[in-house]
Amino acid sequence: METWRVRRLTDPVEIAAFLEQDRWYAAYAIGDLEPGFFERCHWFGADLKGQLRSLALLFEGLDPPALFLAGEPVGIALILGAALRPERVMFTCHESHLPALKTHYLTGDTEHMLRMRLPAPDFRPVSTFGVERLGPSYAGELARLYESAQGNAFSPYQLAKGVFYGVKHRGRLVSAAGTHIVARTVGVAAVGNVCTYPEYRGQGYATRCTSAVCAELLAMGLDVVLNVAHDNADAIHIYEKLGFRVYCPFVEGIAVRKNQ
Repeated sequence: METWRVRRLTDPVEIAAFLEQDRWYAAYAIGDLEPGFFERCHWFGADLKGQLRSLALLFEGLDPPALFLAGEPVGIALILGAALRPERVMFTCHESHLPALKTHYLTGDTEHMLRMRLPAPDFRPVSTFGVERLGPSYAGELARLYESAQGNAFSPYQLAKGVFYGVKHRGRLVSAAGTHIVARTVGVAAVGNVCTYPEYRGQGYATRCTSAVCAELLAMGLDVVLNVAHDNADAIHIYEKLGFRVYCPFVEGIAVRKNQ
């Protein structure tokens, strides 16, 4: 009887080959192969019959760290039991992975999400009148904007290395859209950090900002994805208007290690 083998993964080529089997689901993890991100990652795999069948990634560039799971649940359970044991994480996985995750973690409420992708020929830009490119000096204003909403995972390094656009009202930044990852080497970008102060919503600001971000990313020749809550009909409508298409469902949430 063949047994599973858990091991640390260090070869970006091997990791990429596994992730490319489902490029759109694994887009964020593929982005973490980019120099500057890869060094912040811990990669582990589980082999069966000499073949890599499961993968877990821990990215330490966020607080809490981000945990991504892919492949067969049996292997994932073994990785989390034997090798990768962070105390608290923000996880992303398929629903079929939850039992393996819950073997070692308390997950509480999980958020049902959709991964959307933007095929370049489908992009339908809107007017970006009043939208401006945001540089590193806007880190403080963006942090305050994102504090007004839940579900944004913003860190200043994203602004320094990514693509952000915003709208101001009387000199105050009131709406913005940006990126979680811009990985030119591997050709992937993840749109995110889309937010508008409540009193300025309904005026199309977020759509304009997102359109500007997508236009720049597509001009770079990157594959563009984003995440959205499955029940956020307004946001899904905005993204579909720009040309995004649903690729797959997944789940995310906060997990805390059990006392084992």
